[in-house]
Amino acid sequence: MGGARIQFPPSESSAIHWHVALLLALAALPALAQDPRYVNKLAPYVNSPARVVDRMLELASIRPGETVYDLGCGDGRILIAAVQKFQAKAVGIEISPKIVAEARTRIKKAGVSDKAQVIQGDLLQADLTGADVVTIYLATSLNQELRPRLEKFLKPGARVVSHDYAVPGWKPTQVVQAEGRQKHSIYLYEMPPVKQ
Repeated sequence: MGGARIQFPPSESSAIHWHVALLLALAALPALAQDPRYVNKLAPYVNSPARVVDRMLELASIRPGETVYDLGCGDGRILIAAVQKFQAKAVGIEISPKIVAEARTRIKKAGVSDKAQVIQGDLLQADLTGADVVTIYLATSLNQELRPRLEKFLKPGARVVSHDYAVPGWKPTQVVQAEGRQKHSIYLYEMPPVKQ
């Protein structure tokens, strides 16, 4: 005759279905907010808080006229800050066309288009030859993949500043904490890097 079936009263059953549907919808939001062609390509798009951006750039000891590369530049906030606060030139590399357009709009609104640019491309293919400073907010595994490229292209004295994630195989020159609601670690490396 068939097994026993558990039946919830209509109100309990509806509430459970509603909660499950809500949880599934909330879980899908981050993926929907990003271009699906690029969401798993390199790293998710997560902005660095303003106080972390400022601390990263201060730690790099940027001199006027130096060139800052931000790999995975997102909305361009590091580029804008580097130009406005340190009189640097700034180049961002970003893979998503939608995020590139947003960054270019922010750069134009900030009035720094003459000193900051965003290139749409894969940061693992970027030519970093002209960089004095490279900023990154990438997962440790991606930092490891990027490391040989940094070693190949960056000249002695160039600095790499990483938000929250170390570069495996390199010993940082300095590690500082940026305080706030959440603690953030910032790693400074100088080229040529000290190997661990």
